[in-house]
Amino acid sequence: MRTLRSTLLAASLLLAATTGAVAQDGTIYPLAAIAEPNAIKLGTGGVANQPASESWFKQWGEPMVRNVTTATLTPYLPAPGKANGAAVLVAPGGGFRWLSINNEGWKVAQALADKGIAAFVLKYRLHPTPDTVDAFKQSMDRMFSSLNDAPGTPRPAMPSLDNQLADAEAAYALIVSRAKEWGVDTQRLGMMGFSAGAGLTMHSTLNSKTMKLAFIAPIYGGMGPVDVPKDAPPMFTAIAADDFLFKGQFGVVKSWFDAGKPVEFHLYQNGGHGFGLGYPGNTANGWFPVFHHWLDVNGFLKAKAAQ
Repeated sequence: MRTLRSTLLAASLLLAATTGAVAQDGTIYPLAAIAEPNAIKLGTGGVANQPASESWFKQWGEPMVRNVTTATLTPYLPAPGKANGAAVLVAPGGGFRWLSINNEGWKVAQALADKGIAAFVLKYRLHPTPDTVDAFKQSMDRMFSSLNDAPGTPRPAMPSLDNQLADAEAAYALIVSRAKEWGVDTQRLGMMGFSAGAGLTMHSTLNSKTMKLAFIAPIYGGMGPVDVPKDAPPMFTAIAADDFLFKGQFGVVKSWFDAGKPVEFHLYQNGGHGFGLGYPGNTANGWFPVFHHWLDVNGFLKAKAAQ
């Protein structure tokens, strides 16, 4: 049931866009590939039936990448003397078809590093999208138009998340293997994701046999109920009331609560979908300091005393 539940959760994220809530141009512009000098290849393989090569575009003022066929991990380490040992694997969103890698990846990782938390951006493999920008835009338009379908309208089946889970597991294993070098306390290593990245965070929590996450933070992900593992970690989750993924659901929160697992939930009045660290003018803009406080109160920012 865990696999089914998590797949259904991921299916709700198929429509997850990273539109943001700022007065930027929503037009999709081609963008030259951005250098990623610190990215480490994870060696998890490619993507079957991929007709196009990796490409970048810009929308809502943010760089995005699609047709990712080579998974990588990019470390963002705290300044010397500032690290507290906590670490977070960060998974950007984009409906598993693109990654809002700056808004929900690099910026978030840097914010965590500034707080003394080692952060690692997971650039996971994606489902194929059309080669040209025009064809890609048309496919996005079709996806978003389905938001207006009548309730109960059949949705297309969600493709497998096997590649994405393998990428997350490989990233986790790499962090653990280099924990001493990177100043990571593996007992305080958690995972955070946004939109589809929140879905991957939850999918990893429900299905991975190798990841032992200390905490999770799915941000504006699917809210449907799940079967909670007996060893489920504490969860921090947040979403805006005007996010199309919310729809008045509290299922995942209730699932954690009913299972007797620590859970903190923040429903913000506004912020839409894809707010990342937050934008001025909406209440969701304040979630990151609250998350940091949650980590502190739960003891994740300080090493446990030796027994």
